[in-house]
Amino acid sequence: MHATIPISELVPGMFVDSVHKLKSDADIKLKSRGMVRNSAIITQLEADGVLELNIDIKQSQVPVPERYIKADAANTPLKPSQARDEIKADTVSDIEEDAEPQALFTSSGGNALPTAELFSAALNQFEMQNKRLQLIYGNILGGEALQMHLVNDVSKEIVSSVTQNSNVMAILTRLKDKRGFSWRHMINCTILMTIFAKYLGLKPHVVEQMAMAAMLHDIGRSKVPQSIQEKTTPLNDNETRHMQRHVAYSVAMVKEEKGITPLMIDMIVNHHERLDGSGFPRGLAEDKLSKAARVMAIVDTYATLTSDQPGMKAIEPVHALRFLLSNKDQFDAVLVQKFIKCIGIHPVGTLVKLTNDRLGLVMAGNEGSPTSPIVRVFYNVKHMHQITLKDVDLSATNDIKIVSNVRPIDYQINLSRLLQENLLV
Repeated sequence: MHATIPISELVPGMFVDSVHKLKSDADIKLKSRGMVRNSAIITQLEADGVLELNIDIKQSQVPVPERYIKADAANTPLKPSQARDEIKADTVSDIEEDAEPQALFTSSGGNALPTAELFSAALNQFEMQNKRLQLIYGNILGGEALQMHLVNDVSKEIVSSVTQNSNVMAILTRLKDKRGFSWRHMINCTILMTIFAKYLGLKPHVVEQMAMAAMLHDIGRSKVPQSIQEKTTPLNDNETRHMQRHVAYSVAMVKEEKGITPLMIDMIVNHHERLDGSGFPRGLAEDKLSKAARVMAIVDTYATLTSDQPGMKAIEPVHALRFLLSNKDQFDAVLVQKFIKCIGIHPVGTLVKLTNDRLGLVMAGNEGSPTSPIVRVFYNVKHMHQITLKDVDLSATNDIKIVSNVRPIDYQINLSRLLQENLLV
């Protein structure tokens, strides 16, 4: 349920869904949504000419005055049928190239450090969703039909979780499990797609569709022989052709399902296409690829490179981002830059070495200072032992800087165990 309130009634703890009314001379575009964390944000909104805002009552942590709570058709979420009707006019292709998302609101959990309770709850939900996807995937391997309603439920739960705390969900994508690459990849891509789509300022029903496409884009791998998927040496030409058929399998499995939209099909069929025409299955070039397909290509590649799988060890996020940046002929350079701004130069969940000979776990980004995130210091490199945990906002100190990103294996660190031990305290 939503309520439209004047700026004078806005208080910290309310969740802003959108700006409803601006002064006639206001010259700003506000695309961000999220929790109002402090009064400084309210002052900034007033200065920018905001007069009225649409408040999401459910996600707000403080009550909205009763007199503003009423049925408002303009703020009622679209029904699935309405969303399908509007999809052609409301997709990623409509985003202006020069429109930079503005994070006037700290999205719920956007820059806030996750508490142990919050992380524990998110971890339990993440593992439950992972098990559900594992079961769905296993049933397909066993010859059963795709249970689309179950996949849709998991996708919607992930979108909701990201809305509540994007940092926690981004951290969870760093958990490793090479034996479960297929379903882990499904959930990781869905999380990353939701985070990125929200950052781009897309409408909720479009975010949901893009998240669903991210979850389904590789479902056709279930039809590829396991001997090929689990091979630890390079694939030969025949095996490569078999692997590439997963795109056609994915489309065939979902195209007749209820709720599948043209946007989803576009993302699924084209996520391996590249701007220079070097991709597959059709070798489409830049002028034939929508922005939705380009976004899917970026998210899929980043998630793949940063995950362990048979025959390929994960690389660190910073190196995956460099790969995307260095291949401008294959990936949309503008969208890659926005993706980096979205997840950060030092993405949450990565390890960094500091100038004071300490290791830190990146817990949250600093939008105003992207090279100076908030880190949880836990290890003394010089003396090779763990130390008392301490959170340090690198943007608030001139004495400590990041020297480099580090691989957990360089210090015999199990990243999955580290994340759970250092976030559940």
